[in-house]
Amino acid sequence: MLVMFSPSSSSSTESLYRDHHSWLYCLLRRKLGNAADAADLAQDAFVRLIIKPRLFDTSSGARAYLSVMAKGLCIDLWRRREIEQAWLETLAESAGDAPCVEDQAMVLETLFQIDAMLGRMPRNVSAAFVMSMIYGYSGAEIAQHLGVSDRMVRKYLSTAMLHCLEGELREQVQ
Repeated sequence: MLVMFSPSSSSSTESLYRDHHSWLYCLLRRKLGNAADAADLAQDAFVRLIIKPRLFDTSSGARAYLSVMAKGLCIDLWRRREIEQAWLETLAESAGDAPCVEDQAMVLETLFQIDAMLGRMPRNVSAAFVMSMIYGYSGAEIAQHLGVSDRMVRKYLSTAMLHCLEGELREQVQ
């Protein structure tokens, strides 16, 4: 029996939520150790299913999908928190005036977007990009660190720049 979680089918939506929300919440609570975070991520999971409906042939298939989604949501949460903590530490170490709350929120959102963009790139491409743009390494230094040729580093950096431009174009279109 195929079960489609679709916003146009309120009975299947309600059924999937009713049958799996409590289980997903408990799974997330065990992973996170925090009831509020677990509740938020469980809701996020079902919102994602409303936005992008899926077909499930069994209840265990739905749970398997939700379990994988939960793992991804937890990883996203932990990464966002690491970024936020690094930003707060940077603010605490700075001797000057701290930016206003609105500017801080904008910086954090930008950092989250950069992290997401880097996460979509192949590992060596993002590593080369960070070494070049953040740390100012030369192509030869990057090549030595990654164990690749200078030509490959140029290819990695070109790929990263193209990825950044494509992301910016996507934002402009939306």
